[in-house]
Amino acid sequence: MTESEKPNWRPMWKELGIDMEKHDQLLSVLPDVFKEIYIDAQKNRPEAIGFWDFVVGDIHGIRVNELKKAKDEGKKVVGTFCLYVPDEIIFALGAIGVGLCGGTNFSNYAAEDVLPANICALIKSAIGFGIGNICPYYAMTDILIGETTCDGKKKAWEVLSDYKPIYVMETPQCKSRPQAREHFITELKALIKKLEEVTGNKLTVENLKAAMEKISKKRAQMRRIYEARKANPPPISGKDALLMSQVAFYDDPDREIEMVGKLADELEQRIKDGVGVGDKKAKRILISGTPMAIPNWKMHHIIEKNGAIVVAEETCTGTRYFDAEFPEIKGDSINDLLELIADRYLNINCACFTPNDTRLLDIKQLVNEYKVDGVVLYTLSFCQAYDIEAVAFEKILKKEGIPVISITTDYSSEDVSQLTTRIEAFLEML
Repeated sequence: MTESEKPNWRPMWKELGIDMEKHDQLLSVLPDVFKEIYIDAQKNRPEAIGFWDFVVGDIHGIRVNELKKAKDEGKKVVGTFCLYVPDEIIFALGAIGVGLCGGTNFSNYAAEDVLPANICALIKSAIGFGIGNICPYYAMTDILIGETTCDGKKKAWEVLSDYKPIYVMETPQCKSRPQAREHFITELKALIKKLEEVTGNKLTVENLKAAMEKISKKRAQMRRIYEARKANPPPISGKDALLMSQVAFYDDPDREIEMVGKLADELEQRIKDGVGVGDKKAKRILISGTPMAIPNWKMHHIIEKNGAIVVAEETCTGTRYFDAEFPEIKGDSINDLLELIADRYLNINCACFTPNDTRLLDIKQLVNEYKVDGVVLYTLSFCQAYDIEAVAFEKILKKEGIPVISITTDYSSEDVSQLTTRIEAFLEML
């Protein structure tokens, strides 16, 4: 599609109250950054990845238009910021879930008056996009669902409550305790009650089962992409796999099942044909740590432009998205199904929990499964939970003979040269 053939979404953005000057600034930069990092810097990309290129090129167009039409038909749009808010419940109640985390410092100016300077880059970015009237997805939401996975977020929800209706779901801190499961199920029931009020719909065994099956299919297709990355050479770059995961947070689940499935089919065929994106001798890197919301591609770009390949991410935009799954979707009551949902989500191993030995086990398992040569412990600045774990994990991994480097950064480009020097030295050491 040429520039002249693209639909004009500006009237829709204006109708949503978007700050057009700031929005145009963002859209004037993003395509160039994407072209430099994804298209110009890579060779032999899978053909099916063209869908994700199109999505980024039209990032605030077709999907936002779909949401607008759905709202006109009476559906509600629910904004979320974390994997621990179950999509199954949102979609079962006839609503549409949209992930709203920000991955750029472009919107920071809008949050300066309501947030301290030394706060997590993801929180600052997400809130800035919302209250700065830059993000059409945020503008589309009828309600935001927060969670208590970190102290910064807990207070951020209080800030957002001045701008949008927000409901906060409490997540357990010590999930290994028996009462944590009971508490989480109670919180899920309270979330259902709130969303039933918002949507005007009633949760049933039938619609919850159907939503669980649909979201499970989406995660299963994403898992196929990661399974393909175990090949040597991998049939897809780390950057393209990351892009696939990032888009999954806000795209239509049915379309994701179809398009991710097509990409997985192509990758599996490329493996049979011996087609890969790099040299078989290229160093295989695992990134572990904080999520990388779109358009945060900095770490992958630095690693892969220096000849290594990111073969997996132990992050919320990586294996945590799909790793835990229902053993079987069965049950005769909503309570039965909620127990399955609670167990599935409490099996996601995030640094927000204590103790968190299971995340270290996940890292070791991924190192073995993906034949990893080195681990990058990646932390966004001012994220204490992941920063503290990185100190402990680095010592343990080194003791066990697993090469590792800790990186703490934000969304700016100011430290790219420094990070490049450190990554180059790490790769040479490998």
